[in-house]
Amino acid sequence: MKITIAKDQIIAGLQAVQNVVSTRTTLPILSNVLLRAAEGKLEFTATDLDVTVACSVEAKVEKPGATTVPVKKLFGIVRELNGGEIEIESDEKNVTSIRSGGSFFKVNGLSAEEFPPLQNIKDDKKVSLSQETIRAMLKKTSFAVSTDESRYVLNGIYISLKDGKMTLVATDGRRLALVDEEVEITEKSFGEFIVPAKAVNELNRLLQTTGDVELKFGENQASFALKNDKGFSVLLVTKLIEGNYPNYRQVIPGEAKERIPLGREELLQALRRAEIMTSEKANSVKLTFGKNTLAITANSPEVGEARETLAVNYKGKEIAIAFNPRYLIDPLAALAEDEVFIELIDELSPGVLKINGPFLYVVMPMRLS
Repeated sequence: MKITIAKDQIIAGLQAVQNVVSTRTTLPILSNVLLRAAEGKLEFTATDLDVTVACSVEAKVEKPGATTVPVKKLFGIVRELNGGEIEIESDEKNVTSIRSGGSFFKVNGLSAEEFPPLQNIKDDKKVSLSQETIRAMLKKTSFAVSTDESRYVLNGIYISLKDGKMTLVATDGRRLALVDEEVEITEKSFGEFIVPAKAVNELNRLLQTTGDVELKFGENQASFALKNDKGFSVLLVTKLIEGNYPNYRQVIPGEAKERIPLGREELLQALRRAEIMTSEKANSVKLTFGKNTLAITANSPEVGEARETLAVNYKGKEIAIAFNPRYLIDPLAALAEDEVFIELIDELSPGVLKINGPFLYVVMPMRLS
């Protein structure tokens, strides 16, 4: 293999794939990036066997071929090089030479044949949408994914495709975020699956505000092909979480007694200030809705207390409810709308956060002490 490539191209390719590489791996090949050069392109592939990311960038290919190189070493070298153009050449012993200006490096690699092959997903179940749409949907849900490994099915985002609608749900048992968007789906592409957190985190990082994404899924795998107009394409392939996602519909409360409009940014800032005065033992913030006012209080014996009042449009009877402040800060920080709505039934029923749009967030209250 022999190529010449612009420094910014190789850095873009390596940055797209290197995050999936695990620092703790017993298989040396999994610390490497697969480099494959052909037809004016250099393709980078990295995997941890659960999530695989491949990215192709433009390069001048003198001699096509493939090899693997330790990804962190390669990235460290090219990032520090001064020249704009980099020459890369590898021999039959998988020793890769890197030249740029007066700098020269030789890096020992492993054969491309040792690299785990990419599994193909059949084409029959697929949907296309804009990267911006799925990026916004993931942002509004991914913070609610569970990190508790004993409830493995909750360690990812549930995606449902049916009846012209794509629905994303995430829950950790104490809160639930749901968003849906209208998407063109053929009937044979109907289905549901759970994408694990690691793949979701990678998608959050890779998705752009322009271009499209093609999502394909099979029984135990899904792929996201990201393309934009700059000729930069990324493919993420992930194993899916096996098991049945719980029936999230039964968690959503029925008719609310109160629906209160609130300024999102004002509420977010007030909750962030109140959170400072919580502790591990007392990690709740009390919201008391009175006539045209909302009092936010945090009180923990070992830290102290905070109290803040906001003017709100509320005419109902006084209601006080306590929440973990983080569980309100997360969705408020992920939303972009100026106005949000809190729907309440009583002090002991879950609260619901909504916007004027297809988003819904359910959060369990805490005991008022």
